[in-house]
Amino acid sequence: LCVSFLSSFPGGTGPTSDTGWGCMLRCGQMIFAQALVCRHLGRDWRWIKGKRQTDAYFNVLNAFVDKKDSYYSIHQIAQMGVGEGKSIGQWYGPNTVAQVLKKLATFDTWSSLAVHIAMDNTVVMEEIRRLCQSSFSCAGAAAFPAVESDVLYNGCPADAGGRERLSLWKPLVLLIPLRLGLTEINEAYIETLKHCFMMPQSLGVIGGKPNSAHYFIGYVGEELIYLDPHTTQPAVEPNDSGCLPDESFHCQHPPCRMSIAELDPSIAVGFFCNTEEDFNDWCQQIKKLSLVRGALPMFELVERQPSHFSNPDVLNLTPDSSDADRLERFFDSEDEDFEILSL
Repeated sequence: LCVSFLSSFPGGTGPTSDTGWGCMLRCGQMIFAQALVCRHLGRDWRWIKGKRQTDAYFNVLNAFVDKKDSYYSIHQIAQMGVGEGKSIGQWYGPNTVAQVLKKLATFDTWSSLAVHIAMDNTVVMEEIRRLCQSSFSCAGAAAFPAVESDVLYNGCPADAGGRERLSLWKPLVLLIPLRLGLTEINEAYIETLKHCFMMPQSLGVIGGKPNSAHYFIGYVGEELIYLDPHTTQPAVEPNDSGCLPDESFHCQHPPCRMSIAELDPSIAVGFFCNTEEDFNDWCQQIKKLSLVRGALPMFELVERQPSHFSNPDVLNLTPDSSDADRLERFFDSEDEDFEILSL
C-alpha cells in the first residue's frame, strides 16, 4: 500500500502543518493511492525497501506529494474544499473527502479513472456503466507506459494528456458513503462489512472515530486492521539527484487494530474495478451477500435508478433544496455536513 502521513509543509502564508485537521484528507489520499496502485502497478504489487521501482510507481507518488501542482496533494484537496465552504483547517468527513477526490480525478488524465459516488445507500448499475463506457479517454499507463527518458510533470508523462484511444471501459473507483447506525455501528451490518473486505475489488474503508480518521484495510476476528495517519513528519522533498525519497510513504511498523464495535457509523466503502468483468463480478458478489444469514445489506444494488430518486450530476449541477434535504436525511451526522459538491 502507498500511504501518506500527516506532514509539516513549508512555504506560503497559510498553515505549515495539517496536524489536527488533516487526518481524513490523508485517509482519502490513502484509499485513492491504493486505487492508483491497482490501476498502474497491479493489485499484486508490493513495495520492497531498497528495491528499484518503476517510473509508474514514482508517478503515483508524485500525484500525492505535498506540492500545490500534484493532482491529489493536501493543498489541492483543501483548496477544493474552500470553494465549497470548507475552510482550510476544517475537519472533513468521509463523504466530503470522497466528493472532493472525485472532482480532482477529472484532471488526472494519466490515470483516466471513472469515479462514482453512490448516494442514498443505492448503487445504480446503469449509471456506472454509462460513466465507464465513455467513447474516448486519455490513455493511462497500461497503454502508454512511461520510459526512462520521459519528462514527468505532475505525476505523468508530459505528453500523456495529448494521447487518446478508444476505450471500452474506464477503470472504476466506486465510493459508497454510508451511515451504519446513529451514534454507534449497528451490529447487524458487521458481517456484511467483513465480506466487503474479502472482495478482490476492495479498496478498504475510510472512517474512524469521531474527529479521528483511519484507513481500514481488513479485519481479524472482531477487530479491524487500519493505518493511522496521526504521525507528524516533515514533508518529502526530492533529493539532489531529483529522486523522491519514498520510505515515509509506507508503513514502517505493523498496522493497528481496533474493535469493530468502536467504529464510527459514518464511513465510506471503496472498490476498484479495472475492467467491466471486474464490475460484473462485484455485482454478483454483492447480490450473494443478501443471502448471507445474519447479515443486513449496507446498501442496495439496482439496475436502474428508482423513479422517486432525483439525479443531480455532482460534476455539473447544484442540487436544489429538496436534494439537500434528502442528503441530510440520509447522511447527516454531528461530525460532518454531507453535501454534493459541484465544479
